[in-house]
This record gives sequence, structure tokens and C-alpha cells, in this order.
Amino acid sequence: SQLSLMDLMLVCNIVPKMAVNFLSGRKSISFVGCGIQIGLFVSLVGSEGLLLGLMAYDRYVAISHPLHYPILMSQRVCLQIAGGSWAFGILDGMIQMVAAMTFPYCGSRNVDHFFCEVPALLKLACADTSLFENLLFGCCVFMLLLPFSIIMASYACILAAVLCMNSAQARKKALATCSSHLTAVSLFYGAAMFIYLRPKHYGTPSHDKVVSVFYTVLTPMLN
Repeated sequence: SQLSLMDLMLVCNIVPKMAVNFLSGRKSISFVGCGIQIGLFVSLVGSEGLLLGLMAYDRYVAISHPLHYPILMSQRVCLQIAGGSWAFGILDGMIQMVAAMTFPYCGSRNVDHFFCEVPALLKLACADTSLFENLLFGCCVFMLLLPFSIIMASYACILAAVLCMNSAQARKKALATCSSHLTAVSLFYGAAMFIYLRPKHYGTPSHDKVVSVFYTVLTPMLN
């Protein structure tokens, strides 16, 4: 339910304004509106990334320790997972939004993207943003690689448990339990890592726009 809520809010944050701009031909957004879009986007993407990572632990418990599942994944634990994901995501979003909005923008006001994103906005700043960009990269590494490490560890344990199963039907059921989550993780993390963890001189704005569609529209729609 929390993943669905995050995805619904993410789609509502990006798609309506994008559709209005395309259909009306007036491709504009206010400075305050841009800041709000950045804050919501970063908060929701960060929260979803952490939640997808922690959901891998849920799959591991369901497959490797099914009899202990009600205890290990109690309502209290689920609330802690959801609350922790929201808290870290919102904190990340607030920090990035405030920092991005404090830079002076005295030149071109044309954001080369279909929504307000921090890297695209920083290209327009008429001040030295190198320190903030380094901090932003470090934050992205933490917010992406930490849950991705949890996912890899969880699925390594799941694979070991599946290989030890004697029943072909049990193996099939276990893989079916993980397939939808793996699909969402592959699309979300593949696109996000391509955008935020690659060297600066690789890629073009047009490539960024295409890849961004995956984790702003396609993955939320599938979820």
C-alpha cells in the first residue's frame, strides 16, 4: 500500500504538468513550482528506493522462514519499514530542494528536461555548484547502493533457499513471489543508477529524458 501511494504521488507530481506543457505548448513552470516539484520528486524517489530494498527482506523471510513470517514481519516491523523509508526520503528531498533553491539563477531559465530535476537545474546556476554536486553524488550513492546491497543479499539467500527445495512446485511458487518485485527493482534501479551514478561526461540530455521516463512514469505505472 505504501509503494502504491508513493507511485501515485510520483505520477501526480510529474505527469499532469508534463501533459499540460505538451498539450498547451506553454512549457513553463514557476520558480516555486519547480522547487516543490524537486522536493516531492526527490522525497518520493528516495522513499521508494529504500522501500523496494526493504521489501526484498520481506521476500526473503516469506520464502526462507515461512513459519516465522508473522513474527519476523509483524505489523510493528512493517510500520518501521514504511516509516523509515518515508523519513529518509523526505529528509533527502528537503535538503536537496532547499540547497537547489538557494543558488542564484541569473542566465538562461530553460531547463533542458520534461520536469524540474536538480542536475538539470544546477546547469543554469551562475555560481560554483561543484561542492553541492559532490555532496549530491555521495547522497545518491548512499540512497541507491545501500538498498541495492540489501536486495542483492536478500536474493542471494532466496536463491540458496530455492535451490535447496525438493519440490518443483515450491520452487515455482517462490520465484513467482519474487518476479514482480524483481521487475520493479530492475527498472527502477537500472534507470536511477544510469542517471545519477555515471560519470558526468557520459550521456546526453536526450538520453537522460528517455531513461527518466522509466522511474517517473513506467515503473510507477507497473507497480
